[in-house]
Amino acid sequence: MKKLKILLVDDEPMFIEIIKTRLEANDCHVESASNGKEALEKTESNSFDGVLLDILMPVLDGMATLEILRKKDKDLPVFMLTAFSTQDRMEQARKVGATGFLVKDAELKTEIINVLKQLRGE
Repeated sequence: MKKLKILLVDDEPMFIEIIKTRLEANDCHVESASNGKEALEKTESNSFDGVLLDILMPVLDGMATLEILRKKDKDLPVFMLTAFSTQDRMEQARKVGATGFLVKDAELKTEIINVLKQLRGE
């Protein structure tokens, strides 16, 4: 099984640690960033199999980061993370090019496994 390289972008350090542990337990190499600007810097010097990108963050939010990422790489799978799944926000992200959405709730751990299967082509 291929070890996926994932970029996890969120401004909550505890959330990053929890999800990073889950991803690493599923044979992923994880790099993290605490805002969109940091994430863009990491994509300049690294290639990733997928990005998990929080929508609400300081410095550069997830929507603006997604727009910039799409201009650079339209094929990179980017899954938006949100604590509040509003239809408007999801539709806006879809238009910009989000691959999918993950809601920060009790089902998130299961959803992450589904995303990894999708990225691995399973």
